[in-house]
Amino acid sequence: MTSSYTWTFNNLQDMSSFAATLGEVLRPGDVLLLEGDLGAGKTTFTQYLAKALGIIKNVNSPTFTIIKEYEGIYPFYHMDVYRLGEEPEDLGFDEYFYGNGITVVEWAHLIADQLPDEYIQINLFHTGVENQRKVQLIVNGDRYARVLEKVKTIENISD
Repeated sequence: MTSSYTWTFNNLQDMSSFAATLGEVLRPGDVLLLEGDLGAGKTTFTQYLAKALGIIKNVNSPTFTIIKEYEGIYPFYHMDVYRLGEEPEDLGFDEYFYGNGITVVEWAHLIADQLPDEYIQINLFHTGVENQRKVQLIVNGDRYARVLEKVKTIENISD
């Protein structure tokens, strides 16, 4: 089952609220795929989500290390696969995707053949208005459809 919902975030507080609400409903084994414009806020969203999950360490882009691991309420795995190129190596992604933590993958389309069948995809796009972003949440799978229903109730975000 695939469903989607789109918001317009007018500022960083909207993105923070979205990440906090999403963080409340995520569970170990959940996989989030981040796509969108360069500089649209994929890493910023990940930082807000990490904070919502109780991570106190500074979360930054793992562009050159590919995967960074953090401890919070649950183990948190942040991947940036942008530099893997057209033929990515097998870096043991399954251990993360089917493990006991929450996994966030920036530029996930680059490892499409290694992704799980069920996931949450978040697309972030510039709108042309300063600090405003169009955010689309696409869910694939029954569990994530329930997550979407809870997240759609976010207040203080324009849609």
